Amino acid sequence: MTTKVTDQGFGSDAPARRVNVAKPAQMRSPRAIDYLRKSRGQASLLRNKARLTSECYCSCSIPRPSAAGTNPTTKDLPTPPADHRILGNEQELFTTSLYSPGSPLFLPNGAHVFNKLLSFLRAQYKLFGFQEVITPTIYKKTLWQKSGHWENYKGDMFEVSGRGASGQSKHAEIGEDEEYGLKPMNCPGHCLLFKSRTRDYGELPIRYADFSPLHRNETSGALSGLTRVRRFHQDDGHIFCRPKQITEEISKTLDFVAMVYKTFRLGPYKLVLSTRPAEKYIGTIDEWDSAEGQLKAALDGSGRQWTINEGDGAFYGPKIDIILRDSDGKEHQTATIQLDFQLPQRFELHYQARAPELEKKGMPTTDPALLAITGPVTPVIVHRAILGSLERFTALLIEHYNGSWPFWISPRQAIVLTVNNSEGVTRLAKQALDRFTQVEETRSDKDNVMIPRALDSITFTVDLDDHGRSLSKKVALAKSKKYNILVVVGPNGVKNGTVDLDITGQPNQASACAVLAAILGRDAIFNPRSVSLTLDELSRYFTQLAKTYE
Repeated sequence: MTTKVTDQGFGSDAPARRVNVAKPAQMRSPRAIDYLRKSRGQASLLRNKARLTSECYCSCSIPRPSAAGTNPTTKDLPTPPADHRILGNEQELFTTSLYSPGSPLFLPNGAHVFNKLLSFLRAQYKLFGFQEVITPTIYKKTLWQKSGHWENYKGDMFEVSGRGASGQSKHAEIGEDEEYGLKPMNCPGHCLLFKSRTRDYGELPIRYADFSPLHRNETSGALSGLTRVRRFHQDDGHIFCRPKQITEEISKTLDFVAMVYKTFRLGPYKLVLSTRPAEKYIGTIDEWDSAEGQLKAALDGSGRQWTINEGDGAFYGPKIDIILRDSDGKEHQTATIQLDFQLPQRFELHYQARAPELEKKGMPTTDPALLAITGPVTPVIVHRAILGSLERFTALLIEHYNGSWPFWISPRQAIVLTVNNSEGVTRLAKQALDRFTQVEETRSDKDNVMIPRALDSITFTVDLDDHGRSLSKKVALAKSKKYNILVVVGPNGVKNGTVDLDITGQPNQASACAVLAAILGRDAIFNPRSVSLTLDELSRYFTQLAKTYE
């Protein structure tokens, strides 16, 4: 078998040469053959990686390649390049099935990471004024015709036949005899929510957030791991605002992006303004020019460098894309901010405002005569996604961290290792495990019914290795699985009521030691491979690591 490789690894744009991987003696790049041997599927994996492009899986826009010439966000690439499919298998994060191509199945470890991402975003939504909503997965064709998606996006949608759509009339209800479509985006549903009652200008901006699953009909040959999928979730948000609130809302969203990407230690990232497509767009050129002008003003006000990607906007409005480069050197769109004057008009959305003619232009007035007039005004929608597709973002994190996760999101935060199987050691190890997983049940004294855990209960993903093998083998196995913290329980600890910590698995050693020093005292001197702590001190350490996103 021959394949195309470069000195920089697979997927590089550098001049390529051919090597015969069936004959190791002819290999000029040991790194490349080692990567092939470790990869599952070998040739097919390379073909899949070659197909990976930076299409948009983010809010409401058609997948397209990212802007050319954007800056890299990862300076030092892993050797060999990290692959989220291999690491996902090693860390038992997700799997795929021929029975549902393009729909990843998350294993418990992967579900832990996925739910941590959701919990993180939900906590930040309080800061930015978002309210979470839940919307249907399937809508009638007439909704998609109203929104313009059926005309502009039908080829990327899954069509579904409802009862009566194929001529069945028995037990059919009025209006059932039509096609349905699985939603590829949430914006039409959020328009229905806004329109569910009369709105007043004082209520705006209204910010909806939605994690409902989305479906887009990718071709089977393009599917790959978590990066090219048919079913996915995104941290979708829609801001219904007054014209004069547009710039402020976009600026807040850029602040949101900056905060999140700093937390995950991603970047620097590139801001790209995508403008009106040459074909398949709705609205007038004047409306597009106005929308693009306001996005440019917000980008200028951000103080960050940005570039223009002509003609790559969504069919209903221009957008700001955030471009990240993965560990393989490929660029991906993650976050997106899109301005939309069209959907509110198509759905006939209105709010009541004083001096409506000036309100439409975003112009203030103090004229009592004008303020005495009240009328309907069409809001503007700001579509936004911070992480974009959570599946794609998870893939980027897997490769970015190369399997060594920060403690707060890690699927393997800690493991308790016993030195021997004596009664005292086993008992203390079980106490430590129960302390951090909080699996102990409590019952009411009155009727002996179990008491539910508090909603704000803090638990950690802690495992126990009390097998009969030696401690050195337990440590080696735990480190190979990339546990962040090893908690060793031995006879001396039983006497002193302490456990020994090895924190060298923490990716950010400086921060891990700083948190520990704050608990033990500023002048504490310790060896990060063996730190003695009580269970109370260990609990404080775990909690503080999680709170500081380390």
